[in-house]
Amino acid sequence: MSQRVGIEVSIALAEAVKMANADVIAAYPITPQTHIVEHLAELVADGELDAEYIPVESEHSAMSACMGSSAAGARTFTATAGQGLELMHEALFVASAMRLPVVMSVVNRALSAPISVWGDHSDVMACRDTGWIQIFTENGQEVVDNTLCAFRIAEDNSVLLPIMVHLDGFHLSHVIEPILMPEQRYVDAFLPLNKYPLPLDPAKPVAMGDFAPPSIYTEMKWAQEKNLQKSKDTILKVWEEFNGIFGRQYKPVESYRCDDAKILLLTMGSYSETAMTTIDKMRNKGYKENVGLLRLRLWRPFPHDELREAIKNADVLIVLDRALSFGGLNGPVCMEIKAALYNEAIRPKVVSFVGGLGGRDITVADFEEIITRGIDIARNGSEQEFEMFGVRE
Repeated sequence: MSQRVGIEVSIALAEAVKMANADVIAAYPITPQTHIVEHLAELVADGELDAEYIPVESEHSAMSACMGSSAAGARTFTATAGQGLELMHEALFVASAMRLPVVMSVVNRALSAPISVWGDHSDVMACRDTGWIQIFTENGQEVVDNTLCAFRIAEDNSVLLPIMVHLDGFHLSHVIEPILMPEQRYVDAFLPLNKYPLPLDPAKPVAMGDFAPPSIYTEMKWAQEKNLQKSKDTILKVWEEFNGIFGRQYKPVESYRCDDAKILLLTMGSYSETAMTTIDKMRNKGYKENVGLLRLRLWRPFPHDELREAIKNADVLIVLDRALSFGGLNGPVCMEIKAALYNEAIRPKVVSFVGGLGGRDITVADFEEIITRGIDIARNGSEQEFEMFGVRE
């Protein structure tokens, strides 16, 4: 069913797009995303992927081309990172509002200034409210799997929304890992041909996404919101079907050693694997309290119910953000979690940490310090805004 290979994650991602039989790739290279689209260009040039590869002059143009090809019914893919994602920011709202099932890999990168090519989550948090489904990954296997799932979810006629699959720049994108690459026949069984229900037809020209007066704009945005929320049903169904074929299960909120834990750490992305090692270390050396880890996989639509269920027995929830919400009270993920728990009669003390900015490592020892400091703040401290971890005095 699968072949285990040692491969750079970016190359494996491009191979997954090939296995998905993408029809159109429109992209502009930007570090640390470049290896993905370079490899796709090679696959098209060598005849290994029968697709149109559109080299464009900017990321804004890349998304514009993707919207056109998706509206014509083509299976469409692009990739970007950091400042490139922000350059296409304007067009992101159009793709979701027009219900175009574009799949985009976002290799998360810190935003300028100062210029940084290294990874954090400032780019994804800046496009939180663009109306896209957004999924986080922790390792190369999850990147490959969720890229395939993304096409299936986006193109489902009950969804028809664009999807971002997030992977951390350099910490994940440029790492060589052992990955199970599925056989093409199993991918074909899982991922049917794209049958976009309303493709553009030159013989029957129509206008899409044009002017809306105040009398209908609110209703259109509300319909878009309801559709995004409803997409979670399909996301869960697709993950279940993927597990049935390939034996790997994904969930909106995933737990690690949480059954008896009163202290929970919550992370997103590749740093979660380092956090797991920390949980193991603290438990193995007999730390005075049992600690566990929550990993938030589905960022949009936000999994409120799953989060509440995951933390119902916890006393302390320590949230690590890898982005600042400038002028806000907490990190952006922590603010979302506090909002989700606001009306709960019993909820844990939530402590906000921000760290790992600009690609700075957070080690096992660092996570241990975050947990112990978080417990101390929760038990002995007053209400705080957030702890900025790793600031050098």
